[in-house]
Amino acid sequence: NDLREASFAEIGLGLSDVATYTGDRGVVAHGDCLEILSRLPEASISLILTDPPYHSTKKRNIYGDTAFKEDSHYIEWMRQVAIEWRRVLKPNGSIYVFCSSAMSSQLEVMLSTMFFPLNNICWSKPNEPGFDGWRGKMNKEALRSWYPHSERILFLEAAEDGNLKRSPLGNLLREKRLEAGLSGHQLTEIIGEYGKVNHGGAVSNWETGRNIPSREQYFKICKALISTGKVDSMPAYEDVVRPFSATKEMQYIDVWDFPSVRPYRGKHPAEKPLEMLRHMINASSFPGDIVLDCFAGSGSTGVAAIECGRRTVLIDVEPSWSSRAASRVKSAHSAIARIEFSPQ
Repeated sequence: NDLREASFAEIGLGLSDVATYTGDRGVVAHGDCLEILSRLPEASISLILTDPPYHSTKKRNIYGDTAFKEDSHYIEWMRQVAIEWRRVLKPNGSIYVFCSSAMSSQLEVMLSTMFFPLNNICWSKPNEPGFDGWRGKMNKEALRSWYPHSERILFLEAAEDGNLKRSPLGNLLREKRLEAGLSGHQLTEIIGEYGKVNHGGAVSNWETGRNIPSREQYFKICKALISTGKVDSMPAYEDVVRPFSATKEMQYIDVWDFPSVRPYRGKHPAEKPLEMLRHMINASSFPGDIVLDCFAGSGSTGVAAIECGRRTVLIDVEPSWSSRAASRVKSAHSAIARIEFSPQ
């Protein structure tokens, strides 16, 4: 947690001249995302959860949605953004990128050169009374393909150069095991974690990135490696293991049906529901982690992050939305502070 606090303090200091809000748990900055991203420290962000312009929807009320004449221009711009994402994302970090179904395949191919794709999530929005649904708007007889009722969310993790399927955690575990002078079988014997199929399979699976050790298993690994006297220390679990938690009580499959945000006065045209944002943040970050949204809009990602006990960094190029995001993040922080410091 000290590392997260230090990173967050450094971010706040580096963005002080463009910040519309700076607090204990949130920083909101106004400006072009590429310029502001370049100011963030390397490996400082645990979770990137963001909603860039879709390009294919061509909505004039969404900044940047009509800025690109060709698909390739849009993909190249997103590639420049993704280069900065890769620099600022922690080795155990995750990324969620909202996009249209029309552009998801091109975006995923481009992003897969820098990150390892985990899911292409389909968000199918229920069309209920009071929501901005499509049933009453569409001339179905005029369709020439299936109506794009859903949106896509690309879910990716940090990856190693030259082998995107191998996770940074897997490489660390292998390097430290070799430094300790242990074979995979020897480490397995020491920690008592055997694979269900092959002897030593658990250690092999962790090192190849097929799955991850639990907190208890990681503690056993650290103890075993340090006990050899050849490994001085091991990083904290939260700094190396990519968080992901799902249960049967939550939406754990890759098709989600969270309702969209009901229309209201002052609503951002691309606003995402807080329930869904909290769902993603709780599943893919640890308490105290820093959550980045570099296309922040009205700041819903930041609000959800603070409500989930995380820190947040928000960036938006439009002054009005940057101010709105600052106001909402400040209010969310105040509400949490009142709960935390209220007498029992």
